[in-house]
Amino acid sequence: MAGDSVKAICSACGEKSFLKRVPKYDGFKKVGELLKCAACGHEFAAESEAPAPLKPRPSIFDESDAPRAIRVFDEDEKGRLCRYCRHFIVNPFTQRCGRHQKVVEATDSCSDFEASSSGMER
Repeated sequence: MAGDSVKAICSACGEKSFLKRVPKYDGFKKVGELLKCAACGHEFAAESEAPAPLKPRPSIFDESDAPRAIRVFDEDEKGRLCRYCRHFIVNPFTQRCGRHQKVVEATDSCSDFEASSSGMER
């Protein structure tokens, strides 16, 4: 088996788990490797006794199946929000329009929109 661990269905416990290679020592000398189930710890005597690895499932989706991006605003519509207007005033208690002298929300829009000159709002 290639690599350090392989995913398979253990013949001892029946669980889908990893089969891991564990070094076998005689004192401080490595004399071989054991193949063990990570779920139950069952030790396989030989690599031929170990269950066959699970094959990865084929991918049935590709890029064409991905959902398309949802766009709520057009670019010019998003830019005309009060939040981006030169007359938009924010304080801790309310948001106001300095041109019309009324309480507004950041997502309101206005026909008298003037783009803010500072880049802080964007």
